[in-house]
Amino acid sequence: MKGSDEPAASLSAVDCEAQDWVLRFATGNARQADLEAFKRWAADDPMRADAFARACSVWDGVKPAGAMLPARRHDRRIAPGPWLARRAVLGGALAASAASAAFLVVRPPLGLWPSLSELAADYRTAVGERRDIALPGGSSIHLNTRTAVALRAIDGKAERIELIAGEAAVAARDAHRVEVIAGGTRAVATDATFNIRYEGAAVCTTCIAGEIEVGVDGQIVRLGAGQQVIYSADRLGAVTSIDPVVVTAWKEGVLVFHGTPLSEAVDEINRYRPGRIIVTSTALGRRLFNARFQIANIDGVVGQIQQIFGATVTRLPGGIVLLG
Repeated sequence: MKGSDEPAASLSAVDCEAQDWVLRFATGNARQADLEAFKRWAADDPMRADAFARACSVWDGVKPAGAMLPARRHDRRIAPGPWLARRAVLGGALAASAASAAFLVVRPPLGLWPSLSELAADYRTAVGERRDIALPGGSSIHLNTRTAVALRAIDGKAERIELIAGEAAVAARDAHRVEVIAGGTRAVATDATFNIRYEGAAVCTTCIAGEIEVGVDGQIVRLGAGQQVIYSADRLGAVTSIDPVVVTAWKEGVLVFHGTPLSEAVDEINRYRPGRIIVTSTALGRRLFNARFQIANIDGVVGQIQQIFGATVTRLPGGIVLLG
């Protein structure tokens, strides 16, 4: 008799097929031919549409898994427990074993739910949420959507903050030194305001007012108001001039795009809504998008894209939208 740690093996063939479709769409590997094949597959049997809806719901079902783990440092390995196997029901990459489910908690695909390190943060925002944090020395942090930070050290003269993921606007006040660590890099400011964003391995820091210092692998660059630099733990990019109003528009609940490739604009939009918008056409993704809209009306952007580019829109369960 199998123990409780064994992955579920009683899924029907149609459920396995549905899970394969969910993975294909969610990872952005679907092409137009795949979309047409999916439509034919779903139309052939009503049970298939039901199975697809069940498979999509698993994305939501896996999200709370990280919350069941005890808080611990994000650089440690996670030992899988019996409860993980019961949640590892997606085929292929998601259902191989309890360990694969633990991996999904640590590294969620496409950012569809918070990682373990984000769940262990001191402060975290949900999808579409913004939050203000006042620091003891008079400085403040404004967190954007899907952002997690941890307070690493605070004393009478300096405050150290780790940006685990996401984006934040930092205001250093009253000659109080604020240091923000992100992916092995640091940004330091005194009496200055800056915006810092950390996604994947890349960090983007923009000086809004005053002067800040960015340190990467022994290299240091200073930014003045209206200057920006993109970097990682082992590479420091060139300093560029930008419009701070566009960079910080999110603080006013607005998103602004000026000649942005649609694929990049959609990546940004996905940060503010549950589910996932996927551009299935490479040509469409290269089209330039100009728009300004309220984050509160984020769902209306799909219709706007449809009207501007004549894109086809397919809405799937789980908040997945395909644009082709």
